[in-house]
Amino acid sequence: MSVTTVLSQDSEAKAAPARRTAALGGATRLSLGLLLPLGLALGWEIAVAAGLASGRLLPPPSRIGAALWTLAASGELWTHVEATLIRVGLGFAFGASAGILAGALTATLPPLRWLVDPSLQALRAVPSLAWVPLFILWFGILETPKVALIAVGVFFPVYIGVAGAIASVDRKLVEVGRIFRLSKLALARRILLPAVLPATLTALRTGLGLGFLFVVAAELMGASEGLGYLLLDGQQFSKPDQILAAIISFAVVGKAGDAVLVALSRPLVRWQDTARETL
Repeated sequence: MSVTTVLSQDSEAKAAPARRTAALGGATRLSLGLLLPLGLALGWEIAVAAGLASGRLLPPPSRIGAALWTLAASGELWTHVEATLIRVGLGFAFGASAGILAGALTATLPPLRWLVDPSLQALRAVPSLAWVPLFILWFGILETPKVALIAVGVFFPVYIGVAGAIASVDRKLVEVGRIFRLSKLALARRILLPAVLPATLTALRTGLGLGFLFVVAAELMGASEGLGYLLLDGQQFSKPDQILAAIISFAVVGKAGDAVLVALSRPLVRWQDTARETL
């Protein structure tokens, strides 16, 4: 047996307990994360059952669960979830791509930053609903204005995050790269990219969250499907259980999307040695 094989087996043996500990820690975190919402739901269910609250405007979890089951069994819920996910996915792709590009260009090219950044900062203060009538005039009432509105919501946090991350790179790191005579491409790949990647991934998570926020406004623009439409339908027909079922669906889908983004980005920042794991 070669030395390489022995070392590999020893490394695998040491890594196995660490993986089991990480899995156990993940299960514990999941249990603790569910403790608060389940406790609140159980408390409200008991309060309504005991007659301490009417449950008319805020139905108990049993009624909300029944509404979710009815929507899921009929297939209506999955249709709305699919429509919302497609819109958020497209809006996130366009908004994040534009935000990364604009943030990188304005952070690395001072004349462009002086020219473009003030206008973008002013547009960032415009409320999301202010874009709705303009986008309807430009693009009609089909899918294009909805995706455009979501892309606008995603763009600004990604732009701010990327530009801020590049601007805050430690100057000493760049000087070390120049001392080692790295080319501009090597400097960007080996120093700048690892330095800005954690903040960029955080900005992408923020942008995705705002994408789900903006999709509600987008789906008020003449949509016939989507979780935002489900909210509006529940309001128009005075069905609070349906409204809360849509809100819970938003929470679950949004959390799942964020978890997928974190899982995909984790290998990119595996090199980080942060204090979070020891806290």
